[in-house]
Amino acid sequence: MDVERELNALRDAIREHNYRYYVLDEPSIGDAEYDALMRRLRALEAEHPELITPDSPTQRVGSAPSEQFAKVRHPQSMLSLANALNREELAAWHARIRRLLGEEEPIAYVVEPKIDGLAMAITYRHGRLTVAATRGDGTVGEDVTPNVRTVHSVPLRLRPPTGGDEIPAVVPEQIEVRGEIYMRIADFEQLNSEQAAAGEKIFANPRNAAAGSLRQLNPQITAGRPLRFFAYSIGPISGVRLTSQWQTLAYLRALGFPVNDDIRRLESFDEVVRYCEAWMSRREHLAYEADGIVVKVDSFTQQAELGVVARDPRWAIAFKFPARESMTTLREIVVNVGRTGRMNPNAVLDPVVIGGVTVANATLHNEDYILSRDIRIGDRVTVKRSGDVIPKVVGPVTSARTGEERPWCMPSECPSCGEPVHREPDAADYYCVNAACPAQLVRRVEHWVGRGALDIVGVGEEQARLFVERGLIHDVADLYTLTPAHFEGITGYGPKRIANILQGIVASKERPFDRLIVGLGIRSVGETVAALLVRQYRSIEAIMSATEADLVAIPGVGPHIAEEIVRFFRHEPNRTLVSKLKAAGLCTEGTATPALAGAALVGKTFVLTGALPSLTREAATELIEAHGGSVTSSVSKKTDYLLVGDAPGGSKYIKAQQLGIPMVDEVGLRALIGAELSLRAGPRAEGEGQPTTERRAPSGSIVAAQMNLDL
Repeated sequence: MDVERELNALRDAIREHNYRYYVLDEPSIGDAEYDALMRRLRALEAEHPELITPDSPTQRVGSAPSEQFAKVRHPQSMLSLANALNREELAAWHARIRRLLGEEEPIAYVVEPKIDGLAMAITYRHGRLTVAATRGDGTVGEDVTPNVRTVHSVPLRLRPPTGGDEIPAVVPEQIEVRGEIYMRIADFEQLNSEQAAAGEKIFANPRNAAAGSLRQLNPQITAGRPLRFFAYSIGPISGVRLTSQWQTLAYLRALGFPVNDDIRRLESFDEVVRYCEAWMSRREHLAYEADGIVVKVDSFTQQAELGVVARDPRWAIAFKFPARESMTTLREIVVNVGRTGRMNPNAVLDPVVIGGVTVANATLHNEDYILSRDIRIGDRVTVKRSGDVIPKVVGPVTSARTGEERPWCMPSECPSCGEPVHREPDAADYYCVNAACPAQLVRRVEHWVGRGALDIVGVGEEQARLFVERGLIHDVADLYTLTPAHFEGITGYGPKRIANILQGIVASKERPFDRLIVGLGIRSVGETVAALLVRQYRSIEAIMSATEADLVAIPGVGPHIAEEIVRFFRHEPNRTLVSKLKAAGLCTEGTATPALAGAALVGKTFVLTGALPSLTREAATELIEAHGGSVTSSVSKKTDYLLVGDAPGGSKYIKAQQLGIPMVDEVGLRALIGAELSLRAGPRAEGEGQPTTERRAPSGSIVAAQMNLDL
């Protein structure tokens, strides 16, 4: 085979593999085989530079930086869309087009999620990419051709269509393909982690990240960003005649463009309404940000008859979802103390309505999150609310700063009890380790009386707060000293209610030994570990006397849990609490039996980063160690898995990538264990993460799985 023939064969093969990988998400060869093809192509092109073509796969790496973007006049204006903010406005749009087209004329519709990205017009001549321009003002955009060439899901050369199903079997002489450059949510979060680790700018949302990445003067920077493209329409076209939006989408797929799988053709307006409302309630399942649904009349003949009003086509409308983000002012950062002593920074905001809910407080996760994003008191900030999850501050609007904003750092002492706070090396969170801390007491009482612990009927959050605020108790052992006299003068507490509460407290003395261990609220010690401890040790005194080495010898108890147990019982107030509980008559002894042997994660080492959907960090550690694994604080060659949650730490994530360490989410962890175990998660007030559904993409990143909605 001569050189030119081999080059063409290599390019064709690599284009096909790129199409399967980036567009279909169905790679047909492994990374090593693909890399070998690319190495051979680069080597041949280096030997024969005169044979390099602009559409060669090697030309995606990015060209030299530009000083500015040239202006491009669109041959056909890129129109905007009118908005429908509710079902009534959508129905009013439909009534107008019905009136214009005639009540009896059948109308079909094409509906698709409205991706929150950057609109793009890409022109191909004789099948080769020639110009790519932003929407701009709809008439004139910016020439970003070198940058768009680096986006792998944008074909540099069109695929010849095979025809069939009314799809033309030819490549058009010229075509302008319109679509959206965007960034998947998981890729955006990974990019922000990398930016934070490198001390670079943090992006507020995926749209800003996509726009900022595409408008880089240096295309090589764009080439390193995880940008993607969805095609959704065409501008001018020659050499091919298309008659409908649905046919156009099928033709674009045949030419090699990625087209959103969630697009549907619907025959009735009722189906359109159901589609819009279904996606509005299920938008969390998308792998990308979408701010609404675009509804289009399918027939191009009907579109032409309906025409355009000002810059809005009559034949299309955007059904907008309620906003999930808004901007407001951050007035203060306060630190709340959770049941385990975890210090949770929270933002006090000027109230703002997001998604129909007034938001005045939002989580800031931890000190690293605040510092990496340079969030300051007094900043204008972007606040996001996804579903029913606690709102969070995404980042500051730095362009709105006046110079009066104040940097923040975690206090060195607990704001409730004044004790010094503690942060383990390489960990994200600070803790107050004083079990007698008043801020922890209400939640400790709630935990103590809960069903998984002492299960005291009649006592809940209301009573816990009442007992603490009135000074009736100073630790959970004081519950057993309460008498009817303590309730005198308290509205709503009559003789029957008081009797039921006291009866429930007395009954809890009969709970088994392991329930008391759970109730103590030792970090990382829940029902599973408590059961392991009481199998091994006969009494609470034996557990209190155990060393870390003794505890680690129990299958299912790892170094982290052992350290927490020893630390808890080393604290004198905690030892005093145990003495009071024993004096009150609670069960502090059991029958020791050999601990269970064998577990799914034996010998596996995990590192945790980010907030998990339904497990606190302590519960996740307990789950891992209860099944034979161990948890360490930093990534090394000995790490077997990185457990990744929301807002992962950049340094851990990047190092795990560099070392090739597998990454799993919470679902993946449970799959490793081999069973859906139900562990009680920590209280939402402790700032836990957002629920997601995830899958492993071919590129190795963790991305939210797309929902396939059939109507």
